[in-house]
Parts: sequence; C-alpha cells; structure tokens
Amino acid sequence: MFIEKLTTPQRLTLSFALVVVVGSILLSLPIMHQSGVQTVYLDHLFTTVSMVCVTGLTVLTVGDVYNTYGQIICIILMQIGGLGLITMLSASALYLKKKLTLKEQYTLQASFSNEHNLELKPLLKSIYLFTFSLEAIAAFILTFIFVPRYGWFKGIFNSVFIAVSAFCNAGFDNLGSISLQGEVTNVVLNLTIASLIIAGGVGFIVWFEVTNIVKEYFKSSTKVFRIAFKKLSTHARLVLLSTGILLTLGTFLTWLTEYGNTNTLAKYSLPQQLLISFFQTVSMRTAGFSTLDYTLTRPITNLLYIIQMVIGGAPGGTAGGFKITTAAILVLLFKAELNGQKEIQFRRRTIRNEVIKQTIVVLTFFFTAFMLGWALLLTTQTHLDPFSLLFEVASALATVGVTMNLTSELDTFGRIIIMCLMFIGRVGPATILLSIMSKPKRNIHYANADIYIG
Repeated sequence: MFIEKLTTPQRLTLSFALVVVVGSILLSLPIMHQSGVQTVYLDHLFTTVSMVCVTGLTVLTVGDVYNTYGQIICIILMQIGGLGLITMLSASALYLKKKLTLKEQYTLQASFSNEHNLELKPLLKSIYLFTFSLEAIAAFILTFIFVPRYGWFKGIFNSVFIAVSAFCNAGFDNLGSISLQGEVTNVVLNLTIASLIIAGGVGFIVWFEVTNIVKEYFKSSTKVFRIAFKKLSTHARLVLLSTGILLTLGTFLTWLTEYGNTNTLAKYSLPQQLLISFFQTVSMRTAGFSTLDYTLTRPITNLLYIIQMVIGGAPGGTAGGFKITTAAILVLLFKAELNGQKEIQFRRRTIRNEVIKQTIVVLTFFFTAFMLGWALLLTTQTHLDPFSLLFEVASALATVGVTMNLTSELDTFGRIIIMCLMFIGRVGPATILLSIMSKPKRNIHYANADIYIG
C-alpha cells in the first residue's frame, strides 16, 4: 500500500496537506457562507492553511464570511491543526481497540515529539482529557462575557470557538472585524485566553509529566512539593523555566518600550498596562490574538515581537517557532563556551551532542526558510514596507498570526508565499526536508580535522 511505503516525515507532511485540501473545499461551498458573500477559492485555501497550521493570518473576516456551519468546520480544522491528524486517527483506532503497527506508533510518537517513549495509550488519553477539559472550562468562563452580549446560542458558540482557537494557538476569533481590540482591558477574557495559549504552547509531554507528578504528590504521605517536582525530566524543567523567563522578560520589555506611547499603553493605568503587556507577550509566543494595533506600536517593540515569534513555544504542543528548547540550548551553548566547558550542562545533567547538532540543524533550516521567504516577498511585493513584510514572514513561519494590517494587501503570489511559510512552520522545516530527501546514508567515521572558527 502507498501509505505503508512512506517515511514518518512524509506521513506527517501528507496528513496536514490532506486536511488542507479537504478543509478548503468544504469552506468554499456556498452553504458555508453568510448570504451575499462574494469570495474566491484562494481566499478559502489561505484561511484553511492558516487554521490547520494554527497561525491566524487571514484575508477574510471569519465572523462576517462564514455562517454557523462554516464556523463549525473552522473549529474542527483548528482542533485537527492543534492536535494533529495523526494523533486524532491514532486515538480513534485505540478507542476502537485496533492495534497500531510499529510504524504507526513511531509516526504518532514523532507527531508530538515523544522521545521519552512514554506509553501511547495513557499519553493519548491524557492529551485528550487535558485538551477538552481546559477548552470546556475556558468556554464556560467566556460565556459569562459573551452570553449577555450575543444571547445564549451565539454567546456559547463564540465562547467555544475562541476557547478552541486559543488552546490550539490558532489566533482566530468570530467576533467580526473588531476582533479582540475592544477587549484590551477585560481582565477575565485576557487571562483566560492567555492561560489557554500557555497551556497549549508548553507541550503535551510536559503536561503529561506534571499531571503524573501532581497525582503522586497527593497520594504521597509526606507531601513535600519540592521533592515531588524533582522527578520532572530535564526537558520539562527546561521548558517550564524558559517559559517563565521569557514571559516575565517579554512583559517587562513590552511595558518599557510602550508605556509612554499615547497610541497604545499611555492612556491606561499601570495595572492595565501590565495586563496588556503580558497578554501581548503570551500571544506573540505563537497565538496571534491581538488587542493592539501593531501599526501603532513602536518599531523597537515590533522588533522584540519578531524575536519572541521566532522563538515560539515548546516541542510537542500547538506552538510554532524554532522552539523554546532550541533557544535554551543555544544559550547554554554560549554559556559553556564562555566558561571553557567541554560539555553543555543544565541542572546537573549533560546535554547530549546529538541534541546540540539537532539544535544547529533546526536553526539553520528555520532561518533559511525565514530569509528565503522574506527575499521572495521583497522581490514580488515591492509596493509594501520591507519591515512590515519581515513582521509578516516571522508571523507566518512561526505560526503566530499577527500582522501590521498587511495580509489583505498581498497579491496572489505573496499569499502563496505566506501559505507555504505557514505550512513549513507548522509541519517543521526539518520534517519537510526529511520528507523529500532520499534514505539516509551509512555512518562512516573518518580521521578528525581541525577548523578555526571566528
């Protein structure tokens, strides 16, 4: 069978491409549209790619173009994009008590970066329970905001739509052209969405570990919090620590660069400024929800946002970017070089050389795609501002979805470039490359050679 001959990267790439094709056809059907809407297929294809790749860039306003049926398809596309088609199909197979082949198990492990070889059935159960529980709780909280405004049906529906979008880091809403910019100081909405974004961006493997440790903590007779969390893996510790540092630093830097800007933060109180800064920092990690107009923020702030976007979230979750662990390994590598250490260490653990090589490869692939995408846009979209194009490329490749009001101004070729960047960003540059490469060659060790660097 054709599928059986595919490598794991090819299967992962094909699964996302398949969902994009089916989803774009469904969204282009007139039955999915509001009355009187005139669109072309490319617009729906762009929207589908953005949803499946959990980005948020769009040339259409979801709430104005799609009716309830269309928006239900949008929810399904975002959920599949967040969890992955492979994960959902495998969960269905296990639920129906069908045994997965070894190749299917390996593909599933790769789909959410499970290199610890955790048992698949408990892991899948934990992922789904965690995902749908958080989305349900968040949707319930949001109903207190939207039901009084839109009535029971639309209020509940909007709450579910935004909850799914936030957890999957998709960045879409169905509130119309105003989006969330009218909710800039709404504490409940901002913190609820921010919590979902963080939860989705940290990664399923980390939450699986944390959940198990919390269970053991409450079962333990000693109940010593510090001892319980010593059982966290090095990966989980690195992700949680790096996430905390980036969120704190990003919030402070956003506030520092914007607190005097009368177009953004200056008109709000200090607590409101910190809330807005925190939400923007969380969203820039990969979600794409915006409560500010980025054409009004200062250039230095947007440059900081680009850096945050390309870093992204953790592997094995719904986040994009070259991943927070890659950035952390890079920092540890610099630290080791400055201290004259031969090995990279973190919390009394040595990082394997294979991980360091993967870090360099991921960064190389990511920034090659980044610069190539920007160069193509600079060549074809000469009527648009270069820095705004850079912001758009970072947003697309890192699957964030924020824009300096540029997406709708791109011509057909520009939109195709952005679609390719979103797809590469979601599937992963390395996965894309491996899916088109031939079989790996044998490892042959030759004599060592010295090369001078710097």
